[in-house]
Amino acid sequence: MRKDRDCQSLSLWQLSPNAMRLSRLLRISRRDSLLTGMSAALLGGVAHARAQDQHSASLQTTDHSEILSQFMAVSRRLTDRDTLDQRIGAALCNGILHGNADRPARIQALYALLTKENFASASDYARAAETQDKAFKDVIHEIMTGWYRGVADGKVVVYRSALMFDITKDAVYPKTYATGGPFYWTTRPPDVARPAGQPALSPSKFVVEPT
Repeated sequence: MRKDRDCQSLSLWQLSPNAMRLSRLLRISRRDSLLTGMSAALLGGVAHARAQDQHSASLQTTDHSEILSQFMAVSRRLTDRDTLDQRIGAALCNGILHGNADRPARIQALYALLTKENFASASDYARAAETQDKAFKDVIHEIMTGWYRGVADGKVVVYRSALMFDITKDAVYPKTYATGGPFYWTTRPPDVARPAGQPALSPSKFVVEPT
């Protein structure tokens, strides 16, 4: 080892000053080229990975936007309403999609059925959906539970703006305080006509929810 080092030192001393400077420059140039190549490869890999992430995010955004549009159309038909809050719909849709992996395909299928025929009412649409596929009943329940109770994927998404309060907002509206005197709730409520409609979907198993 020492002999090799001595030989190397001797060979450097035998070189002219210009040759020594040229040798150092060549060593530096090789090192710089190597570092530059490694940096370029690293930056290229990072740029490629970033481009793939952006492309995937763009596809996910496009897919989700399409699913949300279909979800809103199905929801308007199921609730027999011309308009629904888009922000609430987006939150409900996210919860329903998060709760079950097959929900995007189910919502797309429900939308395809909706656009294939002209249904006069929500009952007609729900009845036709269950006739086509029994699994649609659970999806319809989730959508209706979301809009009327404000719950999706077991979580409260909206409370005050849930549609169940919209039905009775002219008489009873959810508040955080009592609106009458002591024991005002003991008075007899006004009579309400018994609903004459028939359920559109087949009976479901009764489930007692935890409180």
